[in-house]
Amino acid sequence: MLPVLALDVGAAIKTLVLTLDLIGTFVFALSGAIAGARRRLDIFGVLVLSFVAATSGGIVRDLLIGATPPAAIRDWRYMAVSLLAGLVIFFWYPIVNRLRNPVLIFDGAGLALFCVAGAQKALVFGADPWAAALLGMLTGIGGGVARDVLLNDVPAVFRSDIYAVAALAGASVVVLGDALRLPAAPTASAGAALCFGLRVAAIRYGWHLPTARHPDGPDDEAKDPKHGEYR
Repeated sequence: MLPVLALDVGAAIKTLVLTLDLIGTFVFALSGAIAGARRRLDIFGVLVLSFVAATSGGIVRDLLIGATPPAAIRDWRYMAVSLLAGLVIFFWYPIVNRLRNPVLIFDGAGLALFCVAGAQKALVFGADPWAAALLGMLTGIGGGVARDVLLNDVPAVFRSDIYAVAALAGASVVVLGDALRLPAAPTASAGAALCFGLRVAAIRYGWHLPTARHPDGPDDEAKDPKHGEYR
């Protein structure tokens, strides 16, 4: 009886990870596609950005934990979900753009979903707690870094925004819940809510990490009121 129960629990966790991964893929793909649409890229450019933003973090995570070939390449659903999101944005961008700061909101939601899914998957593959938390953070920030690099922007994670810290906090909740043997779904929801809440609060209230002092004062980008628009 116990082996059957363990098998059911393991299958449920894998299903949860897959579900979070696919939802996060769609949300991050929206973020990448919106950023591409704002730069007036053609349909190919928008679809490439949607796929890269949606899958880069997961691909790096899978390579590091030995889940090869990565799920984003092996499973057609990841590409289908990311391309669907790209097409939605390409054809209905004027409608989506009416939302307030849509890139930031979608990016924050994708960050929250990916950090908990990444930590969960790392734990399933036997990673140590600290490694699982770091891999969860890496899963969350990887897509945004790749998107910003392709758009010739300095990635948000390297700036003063509360970004990687929020991802690490969400992933740590998942790891802590696993250590305490708490149910996976509520723990993942709590971790995602914490990450998303931190990210949105940082945007709303201007929270940031300390930056290095510069003898010439703030640079031009720091003075730009539109700084962070694509993050």
